[in-house]
Amino acid sequence: MSRRSLTLLIAGFATLVAIAVAVLVPVPYVILGPGPTLNTLGESGGQPLITIIGRKTYPTVGNLNMVTVSYQGGPGANLNIFQALRAWLDPSEAVVPESELFPPGQTAQQSLAQDTEEMASSQQTATAAALTVLHIPYQTQVVVMQTVPGTPASKVLKAGDVVTAVDGKPVTGATNLSSLITSHPAGTLLQLTVLRDGKTLQLSVRSENSGGTPIIGVEVQEEYKFPFTVKISVGDIGGPSAGMMFALGIIDKLTQLNLTGGKFIAGTGEITSAGQVEPIGGIQQKMVGARDAGATIFLAPAGNCSDTAGAVPAGLRVVKVSTLSGAISDLEAIKAGKPVPSC
Repeated sequence: MSRRSLTLLIAGFATLVAIAVAVLVPVPYVILGPGPTLNTLGESGGQPLITIIGRKTYPTVGNLNMVTVSYQGGPGANLNIFQALRAWLDPSEAVVPESELFPPGQTAQQSLAQDTEEMASSQQTATAAALTVLHIPYQTQVVVMQTVPGTPASKVLKAGDVVTAVDGKPVTGATNLSSLITSHPAGTLLQLTVLRDGKTLQLSVRSENSGGTPIIGVEVQEEYKFPFTVKISVGDIGGPSAGMMFALGIIDKLTQLNLTGGKFIAGTGEITSAGQVEPIGGIQQKMVGARDAGATIFLAPAGNCSDTAGAVPAGLRVVKVSTLSGAISDLEAIKAGKPVPSC
């Protein structure tokens, strides 16, 4: 065999090996793309996306669409360099490090469970936010999810405990509980009123110092008791970012506001029970999905405005929102032909 032929053979073999490695060896990235979009005023799976039982509701028109992001890759999925390069060249997709979406060591099953839990929590928080804006009273409970091993709370509190008061002062929310603890210096003996298995207990916990902040070592979650039933059905979609659109859909059904004015409006944003709209991920892909579905107006968290620069699809108007009440005011202004803040 000639030297030239041998060189070509070796080069060809090396190329085949390089291609095989590129195809078979996964890269630590995730491809984000536009996902499904659902009208919170419409149906999902043949039933109303939002069902309200025990309270008068009103007819609605138009669209208040929640938007989602689809992804390729992640725990348990193989994404090769060619797939990543193709997505990088597609303006409707984004390639991001896997670590930005999934904590190291998290399995696909754990990720799905977390997304499902976040969706369920966002639905409850959205209902609380809607009722807060409408001045409809409801109860908030602060429930112990778990205690941190080795901390004072680990010896006293249990998962499922409802903390109702600290030193006789009512606990009205997770932030309020933290304030009641940190309002005393570390080492203070706190008297907690706790509801456990239907019984009220008085428990003593001494706080300790952690990075200059008094703590007792407990992780809690807010749970709500509403005066009527709100059911939200979105199938297997997960995550917390549809909270604002759920809240707007609930408000539109409970009032005669007619928030859309018949327009196709979409949006995104995590919501707090107090009505604050928090930034989310994948907003560029969500805008593409919204426009493809027919939306002409997109409600975006103020914290995401910088992410929309240069990425707004033609024909889509992006409105900047910071609070749920502000979003309502903006929609009313749009109906009246008045200016609204934009990104």
